[in-house]
Amino acid sequence: MPKMKRHKGLAKRVKVTARRKVKRRKAFTGHLLSSRSSRRLRRLKKASLMPKADTRKVLFVLGK
Repeated sequence: MPKMKRHKGLAKRVKVTARRKVKRRKAFTGHLLSSRSSRRLRRLKKASLMPKADTRKVLFVLGK
């Protein structure tokens, strides 16, 4: 039986911390940023943690 491969697309988009939390980037930062306020853009730049409900699923797909 072959081993499961990790999802390479997801692996490039998230990082797993030492305590098995999943860090991710926020959405809506690709284009059309001039119409958004500076405050909103500052908050979008910061990385955030994946919700606990999704973390188990993400770790399974990454094979960790």
